[in-house]
This record gives sequence, C-alpha cells and structure tokens, in this order.
Amino acid sequence: MSAQAILLWFVNMLVDTGGQLSFKKAAAHDGRSDGLAHWKHMLARPWIWIGICCYLGEFLVWTAFLSLVDLSVGVMLGSINIVVIMLAGRVLFGEKLTPRRTAGILLITLGVAVVGLGQSFNPLQVP
Repeated sequence: MSAQAILLWFVNMLVDTGGQLSFKKAAAHDGRSDGLAHWKHMLARPWIWIGICCYLGEFLVWTAFLSLVDLSVGVMLGSINIVVIMLAGRVLFGEKLTPRRTAGILLITLGVAVVGLGQSFNPLQVP
C-alpha cells in the first residue's frame, strides 16, 4: 500500500472517529427535553455541526482512499474505525468494555492486521 493510501486511511480514521464522538456529544440527553425540543437543542449545539463537517470530510477522504486500494481491502481496513471509536467512547464517555466487546476488538484488530500484512506479503502470489 502506498504512503498516500496509508495517510488517507489514517485521516479517515480520525475524521470518522471525530464525527462519531461529536454526534454522541450532541445527542447527550440532558433530561430536560424530549422529541422535537431535544432535536432543536441538538441543532443549536456546535457538536452536531462538527460531526456533519467530519462526515463530509470523511466522504472525500474515503473516496480518495478507495481510489487507491481494492474495495475489499479498503472496507476491511476501514473496519478498524470501530475499534478506535469504541476505545474513544470508553475514554471520553466512560462506556463499558465488556469481555465480549474486548474480544470483538481483538478479533477486528487481528483481521485488519492480516489484511494489512497481506498487502505487503503474499506467499501464494505468483510473480
């Protein structure tokens, strides 16, 4: 994988995580409002707009990344975002990491590592 693809993958991870965390922060319920009032409250907060901007940026970065790698590889490498978001949710929002979630994180990470290593070393590939 080229240096440009790796950079785009990293930037995609950052903006996707930033978007998810911003949406979570915007959606935090203060208990004072429900329904339409809650949506109005969210729309008045900067976090929702930061999240939207992150997702617009992610769209551009993700499209550029996919132009450099095979779709099957890109989607598998993109799944590491789930791990980063779960860990950030734990750190920033105190969300629980159960044994099952931890096992899932480890399996996803292993799968991404196998795909990533497969890009640089493929013993079954005929020259």
